[in-house]
Formats: sequence, structure tokens, C-alpha cells
Amino acid sequence: MGTKYTNLDNVSNDKSFKDLRKWMKERKNKLIDLSKKIEVIDKVDYESINCLDFSITWIGHATFLIRMNGVNILTDPVWAKRMGSSKRLVPTGIPIEKLPNIDVVVISHGHYDHLDFGTLRKLKGDPTIYVPIGLRRSFTWRGYKKVIEANWWDSFENGSLKISFVPAQHWTMRKIIDRNTSHWGGWVIEDLASKDNIYFVGDTGYFRGFKEIGERFNIDTVLMPIGAYEPEWFMKPSHINPEDSVIAFLELKAKLFIPMHYGTYHLADDTGPIALERLQNEWIRLNLEDADLKILKIGETYKKPSNT
Repeated sequence: MGTKYTNLDNVSNDKSFKDLRKWMKERKNKLIDLSKKIEVIDKVDYESINCLDFSITWIGHATFLIRMNGVNILTDPVWAKRMGSSKRLVPTGIPIEKLPNIDVVVISHGHYDHLDFGTLRKLKGDPTIYVPIGLRRSFTWRGYKKVIEANWWDSFENGSLKISFVPAQHWTMRKIIDRNTSHWGGWVIEDLASKDNIYFVGDTGYFRGFKEIGERFNIDTVLMPIGAYEPEWFMKPSHINPEDSVIAFLELKAKLFIPMHYGTYHLADDTGPIALERLQNEWIRLNLEDADLKILKIGETYKKPSNT
């Protein structure tokens, strides 16, 4: 099947059918309360989204609408109502028909909860789509023309933006025969004019790459996953837990932490509210600054303070 992509230090995410059966057996005996949900904003601030030069709006899961210097960017756009056997637990932050024209899309990897072609077909505008190496062919045979493929540490300029693909610790598969035939990673998006930048981590376990990313980039805002980590004996190589996400944030030497990848779909044995509680408890335990953690409600927009 051609090139197979790997993690740093060849960290393996392979699990056997026996492991999967063990997890499913454990899951039957767990009481998982999905009635408690993460918060959804009462009213979306469409005026700010369309007018501000810099804003970040959480749509849900790993999907954000980012506006930088008048450019509209989507991360891992997924508006799907179901993910496998799981229904979406909360509504999307913005109905897809109310999105502005999209200029740029970044895809972290090919898993269905991060790459949904049904969503992409509904986007307004004619976006340039940035994808990991090995994934472009999945777009071109569907008729997409403006697709740019990236290996780790590749960078591209798009107007005033510099878009860089950085490592993550994960894996990918859309069909049984294509496991790890495309790569995975995160995206650092920099506005060369205003110097604003965002690191969209994508999907990852905790790994040593955070330190190197922090050394190569002066990160302002991190969109960091905190969910889908239970059971840890199964998930740890692929999904970072809330406590380790704080360690990663500190190693990045970033300024602002915005959590994601929790509470939208029921993908593992943790829940969104529990992941958020663990994150907040760790933040307090380490005596970190309250202002450095911004927990967005679904549909809420973060606006850069005017004095920065």
C-alpha cells in the first residue's frame, strides 16, 4: 500500500482485537452519565465574527472558525449529526448555512471525526485545503482542486498567513486497507502582518514533540484536545488526558489555552464535563493564571483583548 507513516520514536498505537474486546467488556460495566453536557452559548455573536480582524469561535469537537486579518479559516470541519453509533451530544456552534465564505481549511488527519466530506461539500466559498501528506488523493478524486499536501515542518504562505504543519502522536484510518497511509499532525497559523498566531493541535497523545514545537514557534493561543482519553491503557498513545494537556501547554510556553475535543461526541469512556473538571482542577493545583485558560462554550467567540 505504499508509504506508511509513523510517530516520533516509532511510538505505536496498534491495538489487537483482543485489546478491543477487553475495552468493550469493560465498557459494559461502566456507568457513563451522558445527561450532563457541556455548555452551549445562548446567542452567537455573528456581528463580531464577521467584523473582527481576529476571533476564534468554537463550533464543537475539533472544529473552530478562526478569523485572522479578514481571512476565514476552519479547522477539521465536521457538522455531522452522528459519529458511528454516537449521536452528537450538543448542537453545532453555528449552523453551517450561516457560516461566512471560507478561505482556508486545515485538516489534522483522516479520521471521520476530523474529516467529513459531507461537511466540506456544504461550505460556502472556494477554500484552499491544507492536508497531511498522503491524504490529497482522497480529495482530488472527489474533484477538489485547491488542495495542498504537507509533511511535518512544511510551511506555506497564503496572503498574509503562514501555515505550518507540525507533528502529533496519533494514527489514522478510513478503510481497513489504508491504515497510516496518510500522516497526522497539527497546524500553526501565523498572521505575518499582525503577528497573531494559533496552534491547532489536532488529535494527539502527549509526546516530546510539544517541546520542539515550542522552541520553533512563539505560540500565542493553543487549541488543545482534552477528551477521549479513557480507558487510558487503550487511549494513552493517541489521546492526551487533561493533566498532560497542561504539561504540554507549559512546554509550548504558550500564552492562552483553549480546550477542545471533548463533550461533542461520545468517542471514549470519559465525558465532556469530567474532562473539563479535571483540566480546571489541574490548573488550580499548579496555581496557573486564570486569564491564561479560556473555556469556550459551544458557539462562543474569543476576541483578542484590545490592549494586546
